Amino acid sequence: MLRITKDIAIDERELEERFVRASGPGGQNVNKVATAVELRFDVGRCAALPVAVRARLRRLAGRRLTDEGILVIRAERFRTQERNRQDARQRLIDLIRRAAVAPKRRIPTKPTRASKERRREQKTKRSRVKELRRGRPDLH
Repeated sequence: MLRITKDIAIDERELEERFVRASGPGGQNVNKVATAVELRFDVGRCAALPVAVRARLRRLAGRRLTDEGILVIRAERFRTQERNRQDARQRLIDLIRRAAVAPKRRIPTKPTRASKERRREQKTKRSRVKELRRGRPDLH
């Protein structure tokens, strides 16, 4: 089990990992060994994720989500398969944790009387400054 939060845990059998050749550092090794990891996770079929978390995860995933609803994370930062595997899993956990946090509802507020008056005073001052800058044709 892959523990995400205290309430959410994903069965590791729901994760599909493919090892592919990576670009970037590694010298000749990069051409011979498949060190990059492509982690695939079906967001729609995962029963461990609540509906609201699933919806937020789809929104957060962006381009990493396929048309079929499969989240694809590609990790190729490191030179070893194991480190890339850990990196991919950690990125998945972080993404799901971000989706698990419900956004706070915005409470609409009204400006105070004092702030309205300050705004009006600023507008009046600015108006006076602009008025003084205006050229007066009768003075030339």
